[in-house]
Amino acid sequence: MVTAPEYDVLIVGAGPAGSACALALAGSGLRVGLLDKACFPRDKVCGDAIPGPTLKALARLNPLYAEELRQLTRPHRTDVCISRLVSPQGQQMRVSWQAPAFNSPRLHFDEALLTLVRRHTAAEIRENSPVKKVVATATGVVVTLADGRVLSARLVIGCDGANSVVGRCLVPHPLNRQRHCAAVRAYYQGVTDAPETTSDFLFLRRYRAGYCWVFPVGSGLYNVGFGMLSEDIARGKVDLKLVLSELLNTHPDLATRFRHARQLGPVQGFGLPLGGSRRPLTGPRALLCGDAAALIDPLQGHGIDKAVISGILAAEHARRCCQAEDFSPASLRKYAVAVDQRFGSELRFRYGLMRWLARAPWVVEAAFRLSRWPWLQRRLVRAVG
Repeated sequence: MVTAPEYDVLIVGAGPAGSACALALAGSGLRVGLLDKACFPRDKVCGDAIPGPTLKALARLNPLYAEELRQLTRPHRTDVCISRLVSPQGQQMRVSWQAPAFNSPRLHFDEALLTLVRRHTAAEIRENSPVKKVVATATGVVVTLADGRVLSARLVIGCDGANSVVGRCLVPHPLNRQRHCAAVRAYYQGVTDAPETTSDFLFLRRYRAGYCWVFPVGSGLYNVGFGMLSEDIARGKVDLKLVLSELLNTHPDLATRFRHARQLGPVQGFGLPLGGSRRPLTGPRALLCGDAAALIDPLQGHGIDKAVISGILAAEHARRCCQAEDFSPASLRKYAVAVDQRFGSELRFRYGLMRWLARAPWVVEAAFRLSRWPWLQRRLVRAVG
């Protein structure tokens, strides 16, 4: 006698992609499990920028989700409406954004999203449940946790980040340093000349395929970091933590602003698998979302919006597969097609543009000069999203 899987859909990872997926499965009638290796609230090393499309995607699911998320994050966020960009030669461009966006430490943002899952879904949430192994069988997926417990499902959705266990076990893909970035960040207080409505992006002469950022995250706290292509890091043997320290002490736009700033906690690193690579997003009884699916914007470095949207798309396809009892490769591949239709051409264009700009720094300076004309600035902003 074959025992039926205890879940229809098991989501691994309760960050933005996993929580959005669980929210999108609310009311489906499916038995949904949501696992995470940590106990919430937990920190997630990131730039902490929450792009406008994140709220739009949640509002399309249910207008209450976006409103509740704003309420839950209110004490721990700052609404951002301006991006200030600084070229390698010190030229500046200010861009005002119409779409609502905010910055919030992931410690609080991810906890707020998971609170929505608790409030609005019947998903069974299992925190402190790191996954050790995932195996696909003829009837489903068997997930073994680090403590030896075994769970089963008809379908698994990997939302467990850049180092996805689901991806390694069921959708293996080698690391391509040409399509991967690494970054470091730390929190600071006491930064001067840093309005809480403005996110700063500083492009550097020496490290072209990357940038330094100063993002306000509310209550006088700033997320400060630096990231670049992993290929260039390996080639130049770059110590990211050392570079960040040097920038804050010597960069003309940063040194005076950070002279009396105080660092809170350690400098921490994280990986960013860049989108647009056509890497596989499906495997036997498995779908990948968010960072696990390499959906990071190559030009801007953010991915929370794409994590949320891909989680929602995965939920739609999980419903279809479960209703049709069809978990064949052809059926699952429809999810990858949907993701590619939604993001593929955009991410491929931005990756190509990022590589081109890194090879042609004069173009960057020319773009900053042209941005002095408002109508040209609007065209440039559309090109980079």
